[in-house]
Amino acid sequence: MTRYKVGVTELKSHLSSYLKKAQRGDTIIITLRGKPVAQLESSNEALMNRVNILQEAGVIHWNGKKLKPAKPVVVNKSDKLMSDLIVEMRNESY
Repeated sequence: MTRYKVGVTELKSHLSSYLKKAQRGDTIIITLRGKPVAQLESSNEALMNRVNILQEAGVIHWNGKKLKPAKPVVVNKSDKLMSDLIVEMRNESY
């Protein structure tokens, strides 16, 4: 992976080529008047890097599989809509 330093004007002029570089794993450091102000990189790779760091630190354990959806904590068993219940609760607090 390559790191590029690019000014805002250059980035605006050649945005699509820098986006392609970021997609393939390169890091783009965006500068304003020579000072770094932002970083552009692939979102998927950045996320996986963070996951790997957390795994190595022992903070999380993940087998790589998708999680099953959680069951709702509260289930409305009344005849009223949840939105109606919220409106009632708001009116009671005034």
